[in-house]
Amino acid sequence: MEVKIVNNSKFDLPQYATSGSAGIDLKANIEESIILKPLERKLIKTGIHIQLPKNGVAYICPRSGLAFKNGISIINSPGVIDNDYTGDVGVILINMSNEDFIVNPGERIAQMVISTYEQAQFNQLSSIEEFESTERGSGGFGSTGKS
Repeated sequence: MEVKIVNNSKFDLPQYATSGSAGIDLKANIEESIILKPLERKLIKTGIHIQLPKNGVAYICPRSGLAFKNGISIINSPGVIDNDYTGDVGVILINMSNEDFIVNPGERIAQMVISTYEQAQFNQLSSIEEFESTERGSGGFGSTGKS
């Protein structure tokens, strides 16, 4: 899939780290370090602008190392970049730990995973009795057991 990209940051263009990587690391395009206090959230710009094809979508996902080691995540995870948005890709970081976290210029703060999608065509029915029968039915949270 071809994705047009403009890098208005002062850092290198994002790249896939390995041939098996699904996401590219996004970096904080900030002038100076930012402190995220416990339970605080801030929008961090990346300086990256993308134009996705008509059936493309980008998901902004947390970096597992930041989440595990520092309690840093993305509050609207995953963030969704629609194909008609061409502004700066921002990341809403949240500090879920009990300690301050410092975001430094150029720090890898999130991953962007690009995919394709289909828009659903809804067929409105009058009641759920018209659904096809399934093994699970309306069983929700925990209804399939623990093992």
